[in-house]
Amino acid sequence: MNFVGIGAVAALFGVGLGAFGAHGLRPRLTPEALAVYQTGVQYHLYHALGLVGVGLWMLKTGAPRELMAAGWLFVAGIVLFSGSLYVLAATGWKRLGAVTPFGGLCFMAGWAVLALAAFQR
Repeated sequence: MNFVGIGAVAALFGVGLGAFGAHGLRPRLTPEALAVYQTGVQYHLYHALGLVGVGLWMLKTGAPRELMAAGWLFVAGIVLFSGSLYVLAATGWKRLGAVTPFGGLCFMAGWAVLALAAFQR
């Protein structure tokens, strides 16, 4: 799996969504909704960089299962955590807020798996 490429595309979208929020959504959202949106962007970009790091590590060492798991957990976290915050901020649909913690758990699990892989090496 090419997590360097996936991470680069995720970063591309994260920057674009951040710019859209700052320039296109600022006049349309409340300050609270904009803060929710920006939290989504922030975590999106952190984990896009994490994906690039996982991908580079995989290129160096092969594709151990732990690294593959960490990469997919970061992808799931971006979709669930950041994606739910984007939709929540833009629409106010509060039911989607129930999805956000699962994305956060994916992020945490991804970092835990990555740490385990690092300590095993």
